[in-house]
Amino acid sequence: MQVRVQEPQTPGVDIDAVLARAARYLPPERVAPLRDVYEFAARCHDGQVRKTGDAYITHPLEVTNLVANLELDASALAAALLHDVQEDCAVPNEEIRKRFGPDVATLVDGLTKLDKLPISFGSDSQAVRAGQQAQNLRKMFLAMAEDVRVVLIKLCDRLHNMRTLWAFAPEKQRRISLETMEIFAPLANRLGVWQIKWELEDLAFRYLEPAEYKRIAELLAAKRQQRQAYIDEATAAIREHLAAAGIKAEVTGRAKHIYSIHQKMQRYAEQGKAFDQIYDLLAVRVFVDSVGECYHALGIVHALWRPIPGQIDDYIANPKDSRYQSLHTTVVGLNGRPLEIQIRTYEMHRVAEYGVAAHWAYKEGNKSSGRDEERIAWLRQLLDWQRDLSGAEEFVESVKTDIFHDQVFVYTPKGEVLDLPAGATPLDFAYRIHTDLGHQTVGAKVNSRMVSLNATLRNGDIVEIMRSRTSKGPSRDWLNPNLGYIHTAHSRSKIRQWFRKQERDENIERGREMIEKEMRRLGLDLAERQEQILSLFSYSSWEDFLAALGYGGVSTTTIARKLGELLREEEGEADLPPSLPEKMAPAALGSPSLQVTGVGNLLTTMARCCNPVPGDQIVGYVTRTRGITVHRADCVNVLNEEEQERLIGVEWGAASRLYPANIVIEAWDRVGLLRDITTVVTEEKVNMVGVRTVENGDGSVNVLTTLETTGIEQLSRLLSRIEIIRGVRSVERAVERKRTRETSSARRG
Repeated sequence: MQVRVQEPQTPGVDIDAVLARAARYLPPERVAPLRDVYEFAARCHDGQVRKTGDAYITHPLEVTNLVANLELDASALAAALLHDVQEDCAVPNEEIRKRFGPDVATLVDGLTKLDKLPISFGSDSQAVRAGQQAQNLRKMFLAMAEDVRVVLIKLCDRLHNMRTLWAFAPEKQRRISLETMEIFAPLANRLGVWQIKWELEDLAFRYLEPAEYKRIAELLAAKRQQRQAYIDEATAAIREHLAAAGIKAEVTGRAKHIYSIHQKMQRYAEQGKAFDQIYDLLAVRVFVDSVGECYHALGIVHALWRPIPGQIDDYIANPKDSRYQSLHTTVVGLNGRPLEIQIRTYEMHRVAEYGVAAHWAYKEGNKSSGRDEERIAWLRQLLDWQRDLSGAEEFVESVKTDIFHDQVFVYTPKGEVLDLPAGATPLDFAYRIHTDLGHQTVGAKVNSRMVSLNATLRNGDIVEIMRSRTSKGPSRDWLNPNLGYIHTAHSRSKIRQWFRKQERDENIERGREMIEKEMRRLGLDLAERQEQILSLFSYSSWEDFLAALGYGGVSTTTIARKLGELLREEEGEADLPPSLPEKMAPAALGSPSLQVTGVGNLLTTMARCCNPVPGDQIVGYVTRTRGITVHRADCVNVLNEEEQERLIGVEWGAASRLYPANIVIEAWDRVGLLRDITTVVTEEKVNMVGVRTVENGDGSVNVLTTLETTGIEQLSRLLSRIEIIRGVRSVERAVERKRTRETSSARRG
């Protein structure tokens, strides 16, 4: 339930305060013209009122004040004051150019175009919404790559809008908060603008989960005095020891933010820990003058308190992509309680707070340096990616996986450092070095030990790629997201491009084999579903669709997911918007939910002969003593039923339980086969019941089992993972093809 938050209005900044803030870092001749810019903006917005009841000009003023906090140049400040006049006041961009110059006009135009991108998280159809969102985000990222000031101003605009979100209706609060949590907060994080990132997260969390936000805030309030006393004692001890060593330092305590505490509480809950056991709600920061003093201070802290093994991070020697630098350590502090300590120079702290804005080349009197360009090299890479990638969805997928995610640092055998998104594999490493190396990869070593190509790389790993110049190219299995061979969209796009260049006929044939295999193992009839499947994708013909499937433009996993979503929507069981994080999705537990046509409150049970799952076409059979038994529509018992009047229409209701599916796994018998199968099933968090093995007499066995899944999408994912287990020849859903009428009648009772 969304709670509408009412807040008192607080006095905002005025133009004098904004100009005073700008005068701290800009020369007087650059600050003075900003008053004329303000007066022009005030005339344009005269008579306009915000939802909060304030005069509209208060919004550009607040945004400009936030931009001044980032210490951007005079053109950025002017653009912040004018960022809404082109769209909301119909002021032509040419007039802005004549009055205030081409640089300001270009920034205002860029901001206006971003404002016209409605990144929708509302109730419109998922396909339309996803496509439009991808196009809009693509434009935003490219605008950022062209001139990062546009997006820095946009982040300030979003922050002030989030601060005044209380004035809007709950539905709009939630939509804007989702957009903020998914796009703008990660963007601020990737740009290194920490002061904006944490506030965006806290404000969005406040509207997305108001009850949890309030609960954490109350827990923090209850322990505030105790934590403050602890941090005062710890900082005093550190100051004393640093001063004794002749190090001039500033030592402060920093409270963690509510959303970060929420994330930590979730991790602790998985370990069975309670809120009272989270001791690092506060961190101590130590500011010194030089890099040498950072390492000296670290040694003193470790002499004072014992460091916890594995909890030391050196971001000075290995900076993050946002150029964040600091030494992080966690020690066993006072009273045996863990304490996080961060040590950095004042300049490093400035970068940590302001990110890319701290180095931006548009500062007054500065020219773009090679070092500055290096700091934003990943922004420039966006332009290269957008030329390589074919569609907006593919481009945005690349940005969100390869730029927004946390990084790991790995080494080549020659000692060169590469940064990759967390979760990257040796194949991602190979494609990062060179496309041809990726195509020719046949094996990998990590720290001199052979590993599988879908192994997850960790910080500090030394990766060596084994290649074969006679290789026929990448495997299509690498594109299967269920198998985990690649993690980055960059690698995925290179593999897709390779297959796209193959013969069309070959791709069509391969695509036909893949879809037939997928539908067969899911127990679905392809002939019945073909038109339905084609309608889910934007291809003009079945052959075009098969070709895309063949070169990897479409995955069987996506087919299973979209098919399941469509069938549920048709039956009144639409999924939550894809923008919702998985943790917000309702758990599929409890009793089966079915709707019987024309009848209510009847006992229903799932037929064990065919075990239908959501997405299957189903029909009910009226028994004499056990209510209605639900069968798949193609169940042999239903097809052979003589008393057709006992069949009744049923349809799926809300997804509210786990559904059993009978599975047949054919494999070569070996020690550990069942262990490997159960490991994969357990990792997917699926219950496995009724396991039985049948020897075939030729060294192979059939493993018969029932998997309790949430539906077709999870079943497809699980079968893909089982299929690559060593020795497995095939895996598919068991579908009974033949049975006598006598047996059929006896089973239905």
